[in-house]
Amino acid sequence: MMPVWTLLLVGAGLMLCLTLFVLLKVELCGLARGTEKSRKLTEAALGEIRQAIEELRVGLREAEQRTGVLVPPTPPRTGLNMTTRAQALRMFRRGEQPERIAAALHVPENEVRLLIKVHQLSVGR
Repeated sequence: MMPVWTLLLVGAGLMLCLTLFVLLKVELCGLARGTEKSRKLTEAALGEIRQAIEELRVGLREAEQRTGVLVPPTPPRTGLNMTTRAQALRMFRRGEQPERIAAALHVPENEVRLLIKVHQLSVGR
């Protein structure tokens, strides 16, 4: 027959194992609950992101449709080319005012004034 203290040690060991097993199960259940909460939060955030992406897609489609309807702006006219420059200087020599030259040639008045100043400086006036 085994001594009593051996049976008590075996019983205490089994009780310790059983306690550890129960504690492990409790901890696993807690982790599972935490993981489930985290998963639900992640799914909610993912749903919000998907909704935001869909709203952006709709906005992009609307913007593309609006830009398709708009007429592109006409490109700005180039400044004074050689022919226009020569015409402006001829008109200036005939006594035309820079405002009338600009209106007649469809160029900005400040460009005509600049052309006249540069021309006057180059001829030494």
